[in-house]
Amino acid sequence: MKAAKSPLTSWLLRPAPRSVRAALCVVLAVLAAHVALKAPGGGMDNGIVVRAARVWLDGGSPYADRHFLYFPSAVLAAVPQALTPTAVLRLAVPVLVTGGLVAGWAGALRVHGVPWRSRFAAYGLLALAVGFAPFAHLVALGNWTVTAVAALPWALLLAARGRWLAAGVVLGAALALKPLLAPVALLFVLARQWRGLAALVLVPAGASAAAALAMPDPAGFFTRTLPFLLRGDDGFVRLYEASPGAVLARLGVPAAAATALAAAGAAAGVWCAWRRWRRGDAGARRVSETAVMLMLSAFLVSRPSYDHYLLVVVPLLLAGALEAGAAARAPWLWAALLPQLPGLSWPYLDTGVRRAFLDCATLCVLAVTVARSCSLRRAVRLEVTGRTTVPESRSDSVLTHPGRRGYSA
Repeated sequence: MKAAKSPLTSWLLRPAPRSVRAALCVVLAVLAAHVALKAPGGGMDNGIVVRAARVWLDGGSPYADRHFLYFPSAVLAAVPQALTPTAVLRLAVPVLVTGGLVAGWAGALRVHGVPWRSRFAAYGLLALAVGFAPFAHLVALGNWTVTAVAALPWALLLAARGRWLAAGVVLGAALALKPLLAPVALLFVLARQWRGLAALVLVPAGASAAAALAMPDPAGFFTRTLPFLLRGDDGFVRLYEASPGAVLARLGVPAAAATALAAAGAAAGVWCAWRRWRRGDAGARRVSETAVMLMLSAFLVSRPSYDHYLLVVVPLLLAGALEAGAAARAPWLWAALLPQLPGLSWPYLDTGVRRAFLDCATLCVLAVTVARSCSLRRAVRLEVTGRTTVPESRSDSVLTHPGRRGYSA
């Protein structure tokens, strides 16, 4: 990590006092306990997966429920929960989801070289828990998006260290549970890491194929789930979709035009990710920012696209805030997060059915901010002579890691 040198940065990188770490633990415990008391089944979204597993155990097809949007391998993964008493799930699910979010933040910090015991680590997680509404939403829902939140930073860390095959296995395992991180496959294409890409594809494909053979409707994901995702015509789901295509359609824009605009934005995002990768500077930030841009591009066009999907990218962005030239230093990124402040009521948008408009605004401003960072900033080429570092350009500086391998253009 190339941190901007300032007294504030030095202070943030020092170890956090025990009182701060204790306060953080209390906040996380209270959040999980509140959900355990309020959501007896462990969360609505987790309940969908558990019900699908119970239907399968009873001899039925898990895809009979059109809101079950996962691969067949997720059904087998949910079987232990289906066999667990509800009283146990009531507490275990919010605790596990909270733990997954903590693991994702820890991985994001590791990607950017920030110490886990630092003030920045403690205050950053505290800010996410109490100041970023999707954090509490994800814990309350028990959504399996948490698997992507936890897996992506650690996979990127492996990729940054040249261990692309291991990164592909980690991402493949996450895809087997929920296919949210599929766009990261393009990162392996950009890096020309074909073995890692093969692992990313074959792990979920093999697990799903094996699970499908044990189901009465082996092709249910293709015959029921995919058509539902492509149509996107579910009235309940549409109220919470944050993608521009869904929101613009609700505002009266013709569906075809709204979809075309969202697709154009996604295509522009992929181009910016390509530009960021082609910049060629060494270090984990290259991998991280490219992956974040690819995920944001997918969220612009995917159906459905919910507010808690933001947790896949926001921790990775915020963890790099101490680095010179990081996207998190752009004022617009912080402005994008304003609609996600808990308790802040927005005129005409403070009802549950209009929440998606705020989420769409956050998504679009985040995507534009990161896209600008990826496409406009130049990489720094540093010539090191002894102890003197001489920049060859006036662009922002980053720290190179000459010992890390695996970056092929």
